[in-house]
Amino acid sequence: MYPDSEILFPTRCISQLANLRGSDWLELVEYIASLSETDEDSLGFSLMMIKFSGCLTCDLDSYRASLGCSTCAKRTVAGFKGSDKALLRKFEQARQEVVAYLEATGLRVKPAKRKRIVTQPALARAAR
Repeated sequence: MYPDSEILFPTRCISQLANLRGSDWLELVEYIASLSETDEDSLGFSLMMIKFSGCLTCDLDSYRASLGCSTCAKRTVAGFKGSDKALLRKFEQARQEVVAYLEATGLRVKPAKRKRIVTQPALARAAR
C-alpha cells in the first residue's frame, strides 16, 4: 500500500538525513552512510532512528506510514529541539546498546582498531 514504508528504519534513508542539521550531524550521517548496513555503527544509527522516530508503534494504517520512512525520518530529525550534540549522544548510546548485545550473544568479533576519523571529533565535542 505504501511502497516507501518498511517495518523498521531502513538504512537506505540515512544519506537523505545529511543536510537537516549542523556540521556535526552532517559528519556523522556521511560516515554512517559510507558503512555497510551490518556495521555496528550503522546498526547503532538505525537503532537510534527506530527509537527516535517511533518505528515500533508505526503500522500500515498510520499517518506516519502513509508519509513513508524517508519523510518520517526527515521530519523527526529536523523537528528535534535539542542540539546536534544531543543527537550525537543519542547515537553513541544506541551504538553502545548494539555493542553490548553483540558481545552478550557472542556475535561481536573484536574489530581491529580502526580510525573513527569522522565521528570521534564530533562525539568528543558532544561529550563536553
